[in-house]
Amino acid sequence: MTDESARPAGPGAVSRFRGWFWRPPRAHGEIDAERRVSFLELFSDLVYVVVISQAARQLAGHLSLRGYAEFVVIFGVIWIAWANGTLYYELHGREDGRTRTFVFIQMAILALLAVFTGDAAGDSGMAFAVVYVAFLAVMTWLWYAVRRQDRPEYMAITARYLAAMAVSVVVIAASALLPADARLIVWAAFVVGWLALMLYLGWQSRHRTTMGIVPTDSMVERFDLLVIIVLGEVVVGVVNGMSAADHDPVTFATGFVALLVGFGLWWIFFDFAGRRQPRPGGLAVNVWMEGHLPIAIAIVGAGAAMVGLIEHAHDPRTPAGTAWLLAGSVAMALLALGVTTRSLADYERHAALYRPLTLVMVVAALIALVVGWWQPAPWLLALAMAAILAVVWLFAVVRFLGIGTGVAPGEPRHGSAVGPPSPG
Repeated sequence: MTDESARPAGPGAVSRFRGWFWRPPRAHGEIDAERRVSFLELFSDLVYVVVISQAARQLAGHLSLRGYAEFVVIFGVIWIAWANGTLYYELHGREDGRTRTFVFIQMAILALLAVFTGDAAGDSGMAFAVVYVAFLAVMTWLWYAVRRQDRPEYMAITARYLAAMAVSVVVIAASALLPADARLIVWAAFVVGWLALMLYLGWQSRHRTTMGIVPTDSMVERFDLLVIIVLGEVVVGVVNGMSAADHDPVTFATGFVALLVGFGLWWIFFDFAGRRQPRPGGLAVNVWMEGHLPIAIAIVGAGAAMVGLIEHAHDPRTPAGTAWLLAGSVAMALLALGVTTRSLADYERHAALYRPLTLVMVVAALIALVVGWWQPAPWLLALAMAAILAVVWLFAVVRFLGIGTGVAPGEPRHGSAVGPPSPG
């Protein structure tokens, strides 16, 4: 009896392997609505954890207006890379060897990028730019491979996107030759330009589907995972602060109170903004995507502030830089959440909640800034920020349960619009 499994692979097996390993990317409009975030995507996001941690550590050590401006620009550059890779995988990736290979190439480049991220605004700026150009070049090739198989209705918009990728390669490459200050200005223009382009493309396709971006549960989950990543920076900031300071009850108490700020941000985001799809239509989708950028910046900023907050746990007043960074980050997170929720499919269905909640978030942001200006003791500042977030959440919950919508926060249902279910 012949053992079939022992036979050498024939030409058919080789052909099938090659077909699996190097399949073309999914074309525009070939949306997989049932897709779930893959383990490869989760692995890829871990590399961004390292890159973001380097940027956050630099901010924690340089609490000044200039240091914050440098951080915002560098984080924006990182976010553009993350958004590009995420959208490519969401729209065109497959579970095959080709996709895996290119994702691993991107991960290797990003690992090298992390080496230069900490001092990207200074001496490492040239190396950061060169590595980032390599990442953009890979992404440009991937988007070009998609365009080669585009249907006619997608040609115009993908031509603009591909042109933007090519221009980005040239601009970032040229920035490597500039002095540090000029380079940072170019990077800031690069970030602003990309954000403006995404909004323009969304506005242009607001009445049709030629943008090729259809909100799905997997897209929502991927953007939610970015928030989880940056929330981790709050924990890292608390741990780093407690590690560097004296190990006494005041330090630990301040650290645990500071953790409440991260917990509060999680509760508000995932109960009223996360796990929900944006409204269909290019502009709403793009506003929703871009709304995650200031949310992420704010959360990382709060995490960076924790280091100084805990190191000065025994001070009668929080240092100005730390107080403004923490309070400003909480305020920015609330304002960005208010904008982002307006793009949700749930916003119009549950306007009786979201409209007053937006106003409450604005008022809470102003109160947070006033508290930051006051510069109370570190433990009191952290407690005040946590209390502000708690009040916002409690208002939303009481409002949600009191307006008779039959909905409550916690467990969203899946479908055309993700929203919370009936409490029972």
